[in-house]
Amino acid sequence: MSDLDKSADKQEIPPLIELEANDLAAMLCSKVCHDLINPVGAINNGLETLDDPSQAAMADFAKEMIASAAQQSLAKLEYARLAYGASSTAGTEFDTRECERVANILFAIEKADIEWKIAPVFLPKNKAKLLMNMLVIVLAGVPRGGNVIVDIEGEAGQEILKLSASSNPEKRQKTLVPLGVKELLAGNPVEGVDARGIQPFYTGLLARMSNMDCELLLDGSELTFVATPKKA
Repeated sequence: MSDLDKSADKQEIPPLIELEANDLAAMLCSKVCHDLINPVGAINNGLETLDDPSQAAMADFAKEMIASAAQQSLAKLEYARLAYGASSTAGTEFDTRECERVANILFAIEKADIEWKIAPVFLPKNKAKLLMNMLVIVLAGVPRGGNVIVDIEGEAGQEILKLSASSNPEKRQKTLVPLGVKELLAGNPVEGVDARGIQPFYTGLLARMSNMDCELLLDGSELTFVATPKKA
């Protein structure tokens, strides 16, 4: 074995980052606030415009802005409730029909289209939350629009979560792997984790809690994200 090979063998994979519960909660709360600050601010600005007699000519525009911002706020809150919370739901399983409902609300404010192929089934709560968190990572992979497909294969207890996103270059769309996501999913980003990267980090945490391995691959204009049960 050459010295170069020996040097490569000595390279160690960075250890998993372990967050205290209060730090994880604080970062997720910060993430939710960041997602909501703009649409809520837009609602406030619209209401101020409607309340100002000198801006009566802007009333129709203000109403449209309020309606759009309210739709965005609702979509982001519905998503956060399910993807980060869902602690108050009865039992330990979650109906994928609720996941589909929330996904459709979320995609109504996004540029991409969604194709939900999952038949109604009950998933363990953490696995359902994993699915929803995988969804927004794939969605981020087609920032200019495209098509997202969501599917599940395998028998109960051994489900394989399969999501993909594709874009059309002729429409000036592009497909990419969101920056830093792979390292955050693995739980060992070199620069640590903060509120900006907490969502993919939390996704990797949910995968490990569900005893699953995640693989994120980009092939041309198609991004594939698969979560597979770990082998015994």
